[in-house]
Amino acid sequence: MPLDNIRNIVLVLSGKGGVGKSSITTQLALTLSLQGHSVGVLDIDLTGPSIPRFFGIEDSKVHQAPGGWIPVPVHDAQTLTPPSTHAANNGDAQTQIGALSCMSLGFILSSRKDAVIWRGPKKTAMVKQFLTDVLWPPLDYLLIDTPPGTSDEHISLLENLLKQTAAPTSPPNQLAGAVVVTTPQAISISDVKKELNFCKKTGIRVLGVVENMAGFVCPNCSECTNVFSKGGGEIMARDFEVPFLGSVPIDPAFVQLIEEGTRPVYPQGTVVGGKDMAETNGGSDGAKEELLVDKYRSCSLCPLFDGIVATLVADIRSRDV
Repeated sequence: MPLDNIRNIVLVLSGKGGVGKSSITTQLALTLSLQGHSVGVLDIDLTGPSIPRFFGIEDSKVHQAPGGWIPVPVHDAQTLTPPSTHAANNGDAQTQIGALSCMSLGFILSSRKDAVIWRGPKKTAMVKQFLTDVLWPPLDYLLIDTPPGTSDEHISLLENLLKQTAAPTSPPNQLAGAVVVTTPQAISISDVKKELNFCKKTGIRVLGVVENMAGFVCPNCSECTNVFSKGGGEIMARDFEVPFLGSVPIDPAFVQLIEEGTRPVYPQGTVVGGKDMAETNGGSDGAKEELLVDKYRSCSLCPLFDGIVATLVADIRSRDV
């Protein structure tokens, strides 16, 4: 079976569009890789495939092989040096990162400007093909970035996943569960509650809720302002008795990293999670040929996701014991 090489499958869901599912998926994947895990990202947002853009591989194309498609590599497993000269001088250890690869409809379209005008049956067939015809290498984690709502793609995804992960050859507890993404506003919370009910009705375990866009980090003074309020995601998680994984602010430096490919730089005094982010400013000039995962280590969101992913991994491993 095509998914037999995958140890854990994690869905990234939300009932609301525009909450940053692809951004969260990207950072979960980069952080898992930084923690030494081999990772794959499957983008089933068929009408708005943004994963190629996030990973800076828009011009890549998938290759056909006997039996299916070969996903597009982002980087191979390798060793990274500390992200700054300061860190290297203080004896920080090198980082062993896991391989990362992606699959998306964006790699198959002739142009990223092409509109995908498909009815439900064609969407369903495409999702099934993604789950049966992609020749993933051995993966510790496969993250599946989904479109908003609970529509054809979600139903097709779950039907095929539940069927394949129930096979005798599949690893135990292969379908680990879902990470649900929201923003703090009440209008977003009301839509995301529907996604939590969807998970409950379909038997998908909710690994936790991430509250995205919970504040704005000023690029000049590093102060975080709660533009969209804060705390709604945590209250929702408590009401549904599911874990709350954390709040993630908007960081313009991360936006610049994705849009321009440059390494984040912070003013003196920027401290996130007890880490002085200004210490990561040294070293290279953020040239585009550097790995995305290497430059991401200089982002203020990296320490936040390090904690989120550590919680997720510990939770998933506890189910395997």
